[in-house]
This record gives sequence, structure tokens and C-alpha cells, in this order.
Amino acid sequence: MTFDSAKQQAPTVGNHPKSRADLFISFSLLALQGFGGVLAVVQRELVEKKKWLTREEFLEDWAVAQILPGPNVVNLSLMIGDRYFGFAGALAALAGMLTFPLVIVLALAALLGGVSDAPAVQGALRGMGAVAAGLITATGFKLIGALKGNPMGLPVCWGVAVVSFVAIAWLRLPLVSVLLGVGSLASLWANRQLGRARETRVAQ
Repeated sequence: MTFDSAKQQAPTVGNHPKSRADLFISFSLLALQGFGGVLAVVQRELVEKKKWLTREEFLEDWAVAQILPGPNVVNLSLMIGDRYFGFAGALAALAGMLTFPLVIVLALAALLGGVSDAPAVQGALRGMGAVAAGLITATGFKLIGALKGNPMGLPVCWGVAVVSFVAIAWLRLPLVSVLLGVGSLASLWANRQLGRARETRVAQ
């Protein structure tokens, strides 16, 4: 799926942002909750609370955001903003994602620059890192159910996930190599399965 097809895909859920201001406020609140592991927050806010996306749509959009250059959630905010309100909506969503976190980071940098090497600060950062990892893992388990309808088939999806995990976590392969290698193979298999499904529908 390309960026253009992702942003033009008609949402299948009834809820949607009411205005550009709604986009800005929603993504501002989302960004202020994303301490270290924003994926969990994005999924909960956009899918479970606001219902702007279904789980399946979220997975598809997140996959596109993942392979585009730049932070994943920033790419996702641009896609959602553009989908509903065009270029102005994309800017509103992007401003919501960046404005308040930028102010907070600059303020913290000014306040804590002199104590960043303190053992207590280092321990706090390590603790937050563990929490972030737990949030991302929990979100992954929550999204597994959306793979049941994936055209690749659930066993293949699991296989791709395991191979990607082993390649990145254990073999320490570059992310670009994994995306180009495993991602290309998965895309080819998905296109093949979609082609078979189309042929079956035509035959019927």
C-alpha cells in the first residue's frame, strides 16, 4: 500500500475529527501521554476511544507510517489529518503532535541539563524504558486479533513477525535490510493471495 492509497482510503468507522481544531487538540493530548512508548497511546486513543480507525485500518496505516522516513506517529498524524481535511488538516495534526512536546523537552533540557548524569536520574530513565517496552508489547498483543482477516493468512503473519523479531532483536540486522527483505517477500505473498481472491470472486 502506498502513502496515497492509505490517505485516500475511505474510513469504515462512523466517528471522525469534527474540525482541524479537533485534530490539533486530539493529537496534542495524545502526544502529551506518549512518554517513551507512544504506540500504545495512539492505538488506545484513535481505535478504542475516538474510533477514528478500526483495528484493521490502524494496522494498515501504521504499516505505511512505519516504512516512511521520520517518526512513525508523526507520519500517522499527517496521514489522518490529510485524509479528513487535506493539507490544512495534516498541518493541524502535525502541530498538535509537536508543539507541546517541543516546549516541554526544551524546558526539561534547561532544568535537568546539569543533573542528567546523577544516578537517580539514570535509574528513572531505565525504569521508564522498561515501562515503554511493556506498553508496546501489550499493544502488539491487543492488535493480534486484527490479523485474522489478513489476506496473507494468520500462520504467514506469525512467521513474518517471528522472522522480523529474530532479525532485529537477535541478529541485529539493520531495520532497512529487514524492511526491504522480509517486507518485500510479505508484500509479494499478500499480492498473490489478493490476486487469487479476486480470481475466485470473478469465477463465482
